[in-house]
Amino acid sequence: MESGVYTSEDWTDEEADVLRRYFTNLDGPVFALVNLPEVVKGALFARYSRSSKSLRRLFLDEFVRDLDISGDLSVDATVGLARAEELYDRVFYEYGDDSVAQLGGVHLACEQASNVLTKILERGRLMSYMEKSTRYVAYDSRLSNGRYRYYRDQEILESSLGARYVGDMDRLFDAYGEILAAMTVHFAEIFPKTPGDSDLAWRQSVRAKAYDAVRGVLPAGATSNLGVYGSGQAYEALLIRMRSDPLPESRLYAEMILAELRKVIPSWVRRVDVADRGIAHSDYIERNAEAMGDLAEELFGSDGSDRVDTSVADGPEVCLTDFDPDGEIKVVAAMLYPYSHLGEEAILARAASMSGEERMEVVRRYVGDRRNRRHRPGRAFERTDYRFEVISDYGAFRDLQRHRLLSIEWQGLTACHGYSMPSPIADAGMGATFAAAMERSAQLWEALRGDFDVKQAAYAVALAFRIRYSMQLNAREAMHVTELRTSPQGHPEYRNVCQQMHDQIASVAGHRVLAAAMSFVDNSDYSNTGLERLASENRTAASRSQRTR
Repeated sequence: MESGVYTSEDWTDEEADVLRRYFTNLDGPVFALVNLPEVVKGALFARYSRSSKSLRRLFLDEFVRDLDISGDLSVDATVGLARAEELYDRVFYEYGDDSVAQLGGVHLACEQASNVLTKILERGRLMSYMEKSTRYVAYDSRLSNGRYRYYRDQEILESSLGARYVGDMDRLFDAYGEILAAMTVHFAEIFPKTPGDSDLAWRQSVRAKAYDAVRGVLPAGATSNLGVYGSGQAYEALLIRMRSDPLPESRLYAEMILAELRKVIPSWVRRVDVADRGIAHSDYIERNAEAMGDLAEELFGSDGSDRVDTSVADGPEVCLTDFDPDGEIKVVAAMLYPYSHLGEEAILARAASMSGEERMEVVRRYVGDRRNRRHRPGRAFERTDYRFEVISDYGAFRDLQRHRLLSIEWQGLTACHGYSMPSPIADAGMGATFAAAMERSAQLWEALRGDFDVKQAAYAVALAFRIRYSMQLNAREAMHVTELRTSPQGHPEYRNVCQQMHDQIASVAGHRVLAAAMSFVDNSDYSNTGLERLASENRTAASRSQRTR
């Protein structure tokens, strides 16, 4: 099967016979995994994020040979479904126990989703996601049908801008391939392999650095593959949200997800398209969004969105806009609270009277001897919050948005805030090619936004263009995000964002004790020091070698 929107793979009869035992369909971009051990589904999703293959092809090529499928010849995902439906109906409709839908989950593959849609899919807090990484997968090759991997919105294709859309998007992918080849050579030359490096680790590290440098040329319409795991309740919330979204791709994709979930958890998504339940809820979300959009237009007009800025930005902008000046004192009091029988007011007064060194000692005892960033102290750090406003490239935003414990809100993706160009691009002599791609992206966006929804026009916007967003997080989540996202192998753009966040917690909020407790934040600049992923890739290669002995 092939349409103007999605493509499907061809299977041999033998492959199809295997696949239909474990996947709810063989040709659609959305499908659920069934009849597989949980550990296999988890491992399959993990490998999926670093592979250019579809999940079903990956399963055939790398997983099925390690499974004993001889007993699965008569497997049928519908066996027992009728009785389960009867049980659910009795529990839910007789007792109204909505939490039952929290107790079962589904692994769902979502393929050929644009980078605009992935942000909608990854919005929910109570789900797990594994997305194909632009760091490990190149986008320079075409599919078997000759197409590059980007979303072809039917409304755009059928409009007077359809031919231009395809032509300009193809040119962006051409530029990506040209710059990627040059950057791979550039990094291989300036960071040559040393005797202690595994050949595979060195080559992978060179490629990862090249992918990082060039990913900004990809448009937001570039498609990705996601592995999603969630409960029935989480999927219901996701579908209600997707069906209310103005993006046609979101609504189309919601119907495909609903069709597949009804094959495995029909009861738990039954209310999604019931008029007085899911439909009414989606309509409520949609009406509110439209009302707020109209009000914002009345209050602010175009708010500068009519001005396209294709200047090169000098790194991300991060501003701590809100914090509690007494937050550090409150965190110290929260640390002591469970170890005392005094009331909160008395403990808070004692914490306020402490010297800086005394408060530091409380924090030292509470944090203890952290051996690595995964040793996270307790929930007392959740007693104070920080709110940051950030302008960074869309690529960095994509990575930070996936932190589900954040409260994150973002404005529309446009070409209005300029773009970020990694310095190695210019060093390799590819600055003019990169800039030309940005100009093409901005002009296509400019042409689309007059006739289409802002989210549809965003398909044309390259990931290097900057987006404005706010992040609100407590000190515990700030510790997790800043320590994780400043590691040496992190992308330079989001490393810069998180380094600035950590600095402002200490210098602007004045929470120096809490900032010091975030001891695994790495404030080093690795931009010109080598291959950031080489050490970890060498460790992986050594571990792989030991396992095969």
